Amino acid sequence: MEQDNKRGQWGSNIGFLMAAVGSAVGLGNIWGFPYKMGANGGFAFLVIYLLMVAFVGIATMLGELALGRKYGMGVVGTYKLISKKYTWIGWLGFLSGFFILGFYSVLGGYTLRYTLGFLMEIFSAGAGFGGMGSGEFFGSFIINSGGNLLYHGIFMGLTVLIVMGGISGGIEKFTKVAMPALFAMLIIVIIRSVTLEGAFVGLEFMFKPNWNAFSEIGFMKVLKTAAGQMFFSLSLGMGCMITYGSYLSKSENLEKNALIIPIADTIFALCAGLAVMPAVGAFMHQGVEGISFGAGPGLLFVTLHQVFSVGMGGLIGNLFGVLFYFLVFIAAVTSAISLLEVCTAYFIDKRVEKGLDPNRKKITIFTGLAIFAMGALVCLDGLGSGVAGGAAIDPPGLMFGMENIRTAFASWLDFYDMISEGVFMPLGALLMALIIGWSLKTTVIKDEVESSPNVLMKSYKFWDICYKFIVPVGMFFVLMGQLDDFFGLGIF
Repeated sequence: MEQDNKRGQWGSNIGFLMAAVGSAVGLGNIWGFPYKMGANGGFAFLVIYLLMVAFVGIATMLGELALGRKYGMGVVGTYKLISKKYTWIGWLGFLSGFFILGFYSVLGGYTLRYTLGFLMEIFSAGAGFGGMGSGEFFGSFIINSGGNLLYHGIFMGLTVLIVMGGISGGIEKFTKVAMPALFAMLIIVIIRSVTLEGAFVGLEFMFKPNWNAFSEIGFMKVLKTAAGQMFFSLSLGMGCMITYGSYLSKSENLEKNALIIPIADTIFALCAGLAVMPAVGAFMHQGVEGISFGAGPGLLFVTLHQVFSVGMGGLIGNLFGVLFYFLVFIAAVTSAISLLEVCTAYFIDKRVEKGLDPNRKKITIFTGLAIFAMGALVCLDGLGSGVAGGAAIDPPGLMFGMENIRTAFASWLDFYDMISEGVFMPLGALLMALIIGWSLKTTVIKDEVESSPNVLMKSYKFWDICYKFIVPVGMFFVLMGQLDDFFGLGIF
């Protein structure tokens, strides 16, 4: 149903939960979690990740949902209502979503290309990937500007179409179907992964207690990576949960929802690990070349391509390739719609404030086109190669005279990522924690939670300690870790 103020409202709590979990479950889970776990010691990384979710992630989630529902506005409007001097913090969230979607939609387009590639391979060998190996195909694909633009456009078009439908009629309707389907597909891939010969290698890597990573990689580096993964996986600091919370009715239990979303997100992350790590371990055990836990960002588009096309091979490998990349595509869409909603909500709120019709469709289309234009730069620079489709595209580091900064400006993707995930998101979340813990006081969360009928905030003292001490320290640590990653400061 739609609210009288024309902004929109979730039709049901389950619909909200599916959308919120969908926002959290995306490339960060199915791509980021396995490859970061693989590069940071497996079990050791997992333990730190779970601790960060318990003491920082859930508290931050609760704060964002409570502020969104209390003020009934998107991220910019929420901070403006708290105090005009905080409006700029809201813009950090808005711009984070805008810049992230500028490259996220390109990566989402990649997953669609791989889905179609494996589908074509079923009908004709070589039709999907031109008979090339996984690394060779990826290298040729990222410099194919026309292909990149096409799939980026399809992905962005689908995202716009869903958001145009509104809260209950678009986002909720899509995620109520997509999330159960996503989980079902993930379970099918897991079953196949854990039943492969040698899968125990991957399972041991994930779950067998092993603290060697702390000495080999460094405790602080593992902690930094796990903290960052927790933060970005839960869609915190970019205004998504504030915006989604603004569409919640007073009848919903915020404290309960703030527990369910991170728990569900963590389950999906573990499932993603179970879908990937046992398969990688199995083919490492079998001696298949080009496969390792520490493949880094190439895990999704190079290593797993190798797993399906060479490790499994034949019809079965292609079928599971289609299934896996399609589920990654769906996960990317559920996150992308929340990012686009953060941006469109600002313009809708401005029109509603003026007593005008929100005109959601027009706003969504124009916002989507602006983001498509940003993503086009990512498509054209070949992920930092500087050449795509025969045209030379200078990466922003050269344009801005910043050649000496390590990899922060190696490509437009890295540039957008640095602005959003490197600075704006963790800085915004840190400031939110300080505002709630020390300026507004945590009673603002307690009062909003207890504004629901017959609800008492049972864990208030715990959340109070978290917001005053644990969350600010955790967010400061994430911010320093991101700055260290992007600018090579040598902090850790």
